[in-house]
Amino acid sequence: MHSVRQGSGEPLLLVHGLGSTHHTWDLVLPALAAEREVVAVDLPGFGETPPLSTEVTIAALTDAVEEFVDAEGLADVDIVGSSMGARIVLELARRGHRGTVVALDPGGFWTDGEVTFFNASIRASTALLRVLGPALPAITRSAAGRTALLAQFSAHPWRLPADLVLTELEGFIASASFDDALTSLVRGPRQAGAPAGTLSCRVVIGWGRQDRVTPPRQAHRAIELFPDATLHWFDSCGHFPTWDQPAQAASLTLDAIGHPA
Repeated sequence: MHSVRQGSGEPLLLVHGLGSTHHTWDLVLPALAAEREVVAVDLPGFGETPPLSTEVTIAALTDAVEEFVDAEGLADVDIVGSSMGARIVLELARRGHRGTVVALDPGGFWTDGEVTFFNASIRASTALLRVLGPALPAITRSAAGRTALLAQFSAHPWRLPADLVLTELEGFIASASFDDALTSLVRGPRQAGAPAGTLSCRVVIGWGRQDRVTPPRQAHRAIELFPDATLHWFDSCGHFPTWDQPAQAASLTLDAIGHPA
């Protein structure tokens, strides 16, 4: 998998979400890289990493991250995931990963009705982005344009940097594996849990109180399935704490990886 590295010290692996690339971490990267060597990957079929040659599933993407960890000599690395990436890192924790795991607004804890709405809204948003593609640079330069396009994802999209928003939205359009990964999220198995006492690592789950993609009520289901995890709430925050509360997201991460189980 393609990756970028910044900083020095013990490694910290970052795993992005659906449609994103390693650039989704740009607002938190400086604070994290001041303390650790940060390794931010592009998942298969996203960014600069070629798609999988096999079926795109959450399990297969998790396998790819495991293979990257092994190939890069990152055994027991601390790891942070966002959205779909958060689900992947929780799955790594279930598989016995020993480094600290921080999962920010993970998917997979929805009801049938919630996942149906998620599927319809994300597919509609993506279809619109594909139509608007050539006009996105102009649209994202205005606060009103960013608000219209990212109201579902951010508690205050007008504050987000235009370059970050443009990169994220273009990633939705360009990702070779976007549609297949979305189908896997929607039609594949729900996220399984880890009974008390079965994890080999510390798990911290962060959730935005204004998340409109994976609503806050899903956080309680996540804790029921991962009873040994710690839950942290982000105020004034949508689906991406790394966008809406980057300083707090970086602080939570550094605190978590500084105090292993």
